[in-house]
Amino acid sequence: MTQKFDLIVIGTGTAGSIIAKECRSAGWRVAIIDSRPFGGTCALRGCDAKKVLVGAAVVVDWARRMQGKGITSQDLQIDWQKLMQFKRTFTEPVPQKREKTYADAGIEAFQGEAKFVDETTVQVGDERLHGRYVAIAAGAEPAPLGISGEEYLTHSDQFLELEKLPRHLVMIGGGYISMEFAHIAARAGAQVRILHQGSRPLEPFDPDLVKRLVEATRNLGIDLQVNAKVKGIKQQADRLVVQAETEQGEETFDTEMVVHGAGRVPAIQALALEKAGIKSEKKGISVNDYLQSISNPQVYAAGDISASGVPPLTPVSSIEGHVVANNLLQGNHHKPDFTEIPSMVFSIPSLASVGLQEKTAREQGLKFKTLYESDTSDWYFSRRINEPYSGFKVLVEEGSDRILGAHLLGSYAEELVNLFALAIRYKLSTEDLKRTTFAFPTAASNLIDIV
Repeated sequence: MTQKFDLIVIGTGTAGSIIAKECRSAGWRVAIIDSRPFGGTCALRGCDAKKVLVGAAVVVDWARRMQGKGITSQDLQIDWQKLMQFKRTFTEPVPQKREKTYADAGIEAFQGEAKFVDETTVQVGDERLHGRYVAIAAGAEPAPLGISGEEYLTHSDQFLELEKLPRHLVMIGGGYISMEFAHIAARAGAQVRILHQGSRPLEPFDPDLVKRLVEATRNLGIDLQVNAKVKGIKQQADRLVVQAETEQGEETFDTEMVVHGAGRVPAIQALALEKAGIKSEKKGISVNDYLQSISNPQVYAAGDISASGVPPLTPVSSIEGHVVANNLLQGNHHKPDFTEIPSMVFSIPSLASVGLQEKTAREQGLKFKTLYESDTSDWYFSRRINEPYSGFKVLVEEGSDRILGAHLLGSYAEELVNLFALAIRYKLSTEDLKRTTFAFPTAASNLIDIV
């Protein structure tokens, strides 16, 4: 027997939950499906969980930087098992709470793998669900690397559940996952090597500040290699051997664990999209400006699975979730606004970016000046915490003096970038920022000197 709904939502992360709740609030009969515990990547096995571990690493790093400057920290170390126990106090309650939220709202939740049967019918285990509309927000998954021994890889969600941290780790890829995990693991006492296939890591971020972060990473003791292509992984006794082609030629690296940090792809393989006539591409489900499938108008897509052309970030999922819900309820009239999307690498120090980079601004024909300091370690806010790596780059449009982009390295970056996001959205000028009074001394008060 087929159950009928106004809307079927696939995925219980940020975007899927927003769509389900808003449509249910409008009186629609809504079903929501997930093959994994309810809650999605960010709340269970991504940003929230990771940030708990980053917090512990920051404590250790800060204390070590202040060694001899009023702080004695020789015995300070991370107890990995207890840290994981603390992390689970955040993640373990999520599925049950999310399920209760759905039940209280009258949303019918289904656990299992969703597969399309036709344009708007989905099979979940023994259940067959038919909807007037389907919203797909199934997120992303680790990209297949196509190497021998791929089964020996540890994925990011598995790393975030480790009961014991290995003493030796190899990270494949130089994106934010590898960089963040490497900085955490190194401060927890592990020896870490990063093998990145490209010529520089963190390619979406400002190259000059990335260069400074790479220097900080290597000085921490992390062996970060670029132009290093992993060819395969073999198991030998209780060790793993990574085979790679590096700038020195063919090399092998013995390690205890190999972590996949080489990118993620939309989780579309298990959905049988072809049975619903849903076109997809490398970046996900092909959608129009309203996040509606270009080939099946009864289907919308949001979050990491949507080929909307923006980075797969939680704030993006939130924006797209609201857009899809509004378009389902009111007809296509809402388009996502990605005017300013701050992006972060929670390394130590952290790296932040919002708005345009120099290369993009030039390609758009904009006339601008660049305010750039690669090293602000002698500024008060860095000296106060003995931070050796900090800097910034801000793009300012000539004539209007409005902020076009901001790129920040340092402990202050993760909060200060939000003020620049505000400035970009509301087209504030450098003079607007200088006229604003900020509490002093705070990270925000540095804006006056930066711009």
